[in-house]
Amino acid sequence: MGHSDGMSYAPRGKVQHVCKPGEFRFSVIGLDHGHIIGMTSGLLDAGGELVAVFDPDPEKVASFVKTFPAARPAETVEEILGDDSIMMVASAIVPSERGPLGLRVLDAGKHYFSDKAPFTTHDQVTQARKKVAATGLKWAVCYSERIQNEAAVEAGRLIHDGAIGRVLQVIGMGPHRLNAPARPEWFFQRDQYGGILIDLGSHQIEQFLYFSGAASASVVHSKTANYNHTQWTEFDDFGDATLVADNGATCYFRVDWFTPDGLSSWGDGRTFVLGTDGYIELRKYVDVARDTTGDQLYLIDHTGERHLSVHGTIGFPYFGQLIRDCLDGTDTAMPQDHTFRAAELCIDAQEQALRVTE
Repeated sequence: MGHSDGMSYAPRGKVQHVCKPGEFRFSVIGLDHGHIIGMTSGLLDAGGELVAVFDPDPEKVASFVKTFPAARPAETVEEILGDDSIMMVASAIVPSERGPLGLRVLDAGKHYFSDKAPFTTHDQVTQARKKVAATGLKWAVCYSERIQNEAAVEAGRLIHDGAIGRVLQVIGMGPHRLNAPARPEWFFQRDQYGGILIDLGSHQIEQFLYFSGAASASVVHSKTANYNHTQWTEFDDFGDATLVADNGATCYFRVDWFTPDGLSSWGDGRTFVLGTDGYIELRKYVDVARDTTGDQLYLIDHTGERHLSVHGTIGFPYFGQLIRDCLDGTDTAMPQDHTFRAAELCIDAQEQALRVTE
């Protein structure tokens, strides 16, 4: 996995198959973001069988097949959608195209697994909600900064077991390294990537809902700016937002593209969760100047202070839960309404944002 570039970051979890060989067959459509590598690996590690891949760029397909030799290059999208043996389509297509592709996938009778951010407009979310209701199929989203980070997985377990009492506030920081020369053209076009609070903010808002146990929230205030990359007029290099959940928990998060070259990771992602009986800090990808290994969790409660280094010990249970949800008709990996509500709030934050111009 690329630890210096977030676009190629593809963490691996534990291999723990939850289904029989050939029981859960999936394919991939759209290779525009490197997250598809981690998404595919997660499904394979949980027992899924990779069948085929399609992208209009043959170089991307060749690179993907080199990593996953079992994938058969498909000639068209329809070739995959028309294969009744395929249960799910995973995609990291351009963000603005993720919603429309999902509608086609569900119409073909297959579950859909999208990279974040899954939508760029409210209309796309509305259409997705209607399609899920009509078909009963899954529309899953890889909010990877929680489901593919072992410290975040362990924090969720501790919080839901009551380790810090009632959650009062979540503070999230999601800095990323830009590495502009490696970014595709769509990455800088607002109508295609949506904006920083839709893109990077999706992680922050989803984890706020999850850690706080909230069903919904409202955006109190948000801001975006382009401080230092004005050669791309539609680009945001900074954003932040404040939210209040329906259960009273609050959130502040900041996302940006200002990771300096000297950091060993693509971003010093951190999360602070305050509860009535303690607090947790997550140092997700690096413990600065101490340890280049991520997945560091610090827990402070009434009994003392603890440091848990959980890298390589937990894995990513989301993928196995998702496969079983598709096979069993359950909703355990991530409730469907939670998936959509997080996406809606990202769009709210982006649309309501005060634009900082100086």
